[in-house]
Amino acid sequence: MSSFILKAPLSPPTAGKGKTRRQRHPAALVVTALVAAAVLLPIVAVIVMAFSGTGADWPHLARYVLPQSVRTTFVLLALVAFGSSIVGVGCAWLVVAYEFPFRRTFAWALVLPLAVPPYLAAYAFGEFFHYVGPVQTAIRSLFGFTRPGDYWFPDIRTTAGAAIVMTSVTFPYVYLTARVVFVMQGRNIADVARTLGAGPARVFWRVLLPVARPAIVAGVALVLMETVNDFGAVQYLGVRTLTLAIYSTWLNRGSLEGAAQIAVVMLFLVFLLLTAEQMARRKQRFHSARGTQMKVRPPRIALSGWRASGAFAVALVPILAGFGIPLAVFGRYALNRLHRLAEPALAEALITSIGTALATAILAIAVALLLLYAARLVRTRRMMLLVRFATIGYAMPGTILALGLLISLARFDNFIDGLAREYLGLSTGLLLTGSAAAVVLACAIRFLALAEGAVQAGLEKLPPNLDEAARSLGRSALASAATILLPLLKPAIFTAGILVFVDTVKELSATILLRPFGFNTLATYVYENASRGAVEEGAMAALLIIATAIVPVILLSGPLMRDRDA
Repeated sequence: MSSFILKAPLSPPTAGKGKTRRQRHPAALVVTALVAAAVLLPIVAVIVMAFSGTGADWPHLARYVLPQSVRTTFVLLALVAFGSSIVGVGCAWLVVAYEFPFRRTFAWALVLPLAVPPYLAAYAFGEFFHYVGPVQTAIRSLFGFTRPGDYWFPDIRTTAGAAIVMTSVTFPYVYLTARVVFVMQGRNIADVARTLGAGPARVFWRVLLPVARPAIVAGVALVLMETVNDFGAVQYLGVRTLTLAIYSTWLNRGSLEGAAQIAVVMLFLVFLLLTAEQMARRKQRFHSARGTQMKVRPPRIALSGWRASGAFAVALVPILAGFGIPLAVFGRYALNRLHRLAEPALAEALITSIGTALATAILAIAVALLLLYAARLVRTRRMMLLVRFATIGYAMPGTILALGLLISLARFDNFIDGLAREYLGLSTGLLLTGSAAAVVLACAIRFLALAEGAVQAGLEKLPPNLDEAARSLGRSALASAATILLPLLKPAIFTAGILVFVDTVKELSATILLRPFGFNTLATYVYENASRGAVEEGAMAALLIIATAIVPVILLSGPLMRDRDA
């Protein structure tokens, strides 16, 4: 959800002016370069590991692992792209173009599935459609079946089942991007098309859909990046994607080099998705309507009778699938296990999650403020490029990030240990590898883009010469930032903190691979219970994750119900 607040850095001025600023603030360029280097280090470490080893595992990977993993990954991505496009675009057009019961409520409720991480949705779907789950139990009661062989029921533990799970919780990315275009761009061109005699269906297919295509592609690219990043859902459903292949090769086969080689293949796939997303964003063009026009409600067709009931059902089904099923499954389990609230393991996981998320939010916001203020001081193309590199972590799957960090931190720890042995005669051991600091660092790298985007959105609302005026009165750059900009940026910083905090609480793929022994967050607590076939034991933790993740949806609910704030 928060990906939509990401914006490009400030446009560079003329070369001469940029050169003067660079000379005045060399430290800003150095700090930004160091942050970018730290973010890119895991990627470089993975690539170096993949191409510098013996290559002994490559024949096995190329013959037995990669063909199936690549094929499964592409099939899953294709199914999720198709499903999220249909559901996201269809729901966006429905709430924008038609008037039906509870339309305003559906406008924001369709974002609720984003509060459910894919791995929680997989656990819930697995329980809901299990042989002893409510669906199959109802079928047996209705038709009198007594054995599994008496009837056929689709298996959720397939690639198609994983696609349904992923689509149910990621389609809001497409819904949000498409809705923005339909609301802000569609009202004028649709009116023109109608005056020429075009009906609603023809306006949608021939006019609005082509206009919204770049935004839809951008939303689908975000959906696919979330799908590639997923680890918990595909592992639980037994779908062997590239992410799961990295995990299995690393831990089950004990081959770090082989895992790095698979990760390079996955990095190429992520690069293709990023390229598609960036190209789609460049093709987006928005007409800046005047304030009076934006206050006018878009014309909607009033539905009645069976058409209104049909629209109500179409909008309700995605919400029930992506949010209702997980809430019902985990809620039922939690009500029967209220004593779990006093369980020390759950309390420890909650405290660990809060502490990790707070540390990550503070670190990410601090680095984001440094990056953005450096870009404000040094408005050059070089600075723009460095800021982009520094915020690329959001596109990195957590598995690759964890693998790269493990390699980098292990070499750093070995280097420090070697120096200590040589000059001090003692061993420092592992300082960062396998520590809570590694988890915080991984989450901060991955979610730095969220903090940067939220803070930049607030920074762009401030006059560009505000801090310059303060410096002209004798204040230093640091003093003007601390006393002028920071107080004005408090709402944006608060929003950034919420976004990073929530995503860190939900994060599983990097945490499960980097955490030290005995380190459990709410996400890993649920994962461990699901891995041993006891999903119900992690229901309380799952509800806590969903309750935390629903906060951004609440923040969005007001604007989404007011079309002028789309």
